[in-house]
Amino acid sequence: MCRHLAYLGPPRTVHELLYAAPHSLHAQSWAPRRQRHGTVNADGFGVGWYPSEGRRTGGTDVSEVPEPLRYRRAMPIWGDASFADAARAISSGCVVAAVRDATVGFGSEESGAQPFRADRLLFSHNGAAKDDEALVAGLAAPPPPGALDARAPVDSAPLFAHTVRLWRSSGDLVGTLAAVVRHAREHSEGRYNLLASDGEVIVGTAAGDTLYTLRRAGSEGEGAWLASEPFDDGRGWRQVPDHSVVVATREHTEILPIG
Repeated sequence: MCRHLAYLGPPRTVHELLYAAPHSLHAQSWAPRRQRHGTVNADGFGVGWYPSEGRRTGGTDVSEVPEPLRYRRAMPIWGDASFADAARAISSGCVVAAVRDATVGFGSEESGAQPFRADRLLFSHNGAAKDDEALVAGLAAPPPPGALDARAPVDSAPLFAHTVRLWRSSGDLVGTLAAVVRHAREHSEGRYNLLASDGEVIVGTAAGDTLYTLRRAGSEGEGAWLASEPFDDGRGWRQVPDHSVVVATREHTEILPIG
């Protein structure tokens, strides 16, 4: 239903991450190569990134991760030439982005474009719930304070609400995403490929759709990617088995069963 991507590593421009590769997320918006559900992702797009500069207090660097910035539109990514230009000037060491193919029955307004955001968390859902009303009844309430995207009129919103709730209570993003998939399946069949970051790690689930990992060295160090499909034909891509959760840090990538 969508294509999404996350990156963690040395700072790169958003243009390099979303537009430059031969099968980039930009190209996947109209010509995905491994999309099982839907054929085009023209119902909006979004990108969230963590500013590369650390916060400063009284001239001293603060080690905490800054809250992410975000850009979303209801139009196809190929229709926003201005952002393609601006993306050349945005650099970050942690990015989450998505292009959207709206679930049947839901609109294509900007509030449904992902990634969603709360506190330091960025979140994206690739998939669809068979019974979205059951998902809302089981996972949406109570709405997490300050997480406005949890109220979006889309079947991803209750998944985001539950993610924020569990993540705030545990701080464990890997365990949180695995639990959200398990709990969602208790209420409705569906495809629950989730992707999230807290600015320090990127985490994804393979739960009904494709997910790939990549670690690749560059001139400034090694970067890690999680993506719905490869953005090039280079070496290093690894498909994540279904019913798995994967976590990538700056040092390594690990794949675990959802349980």
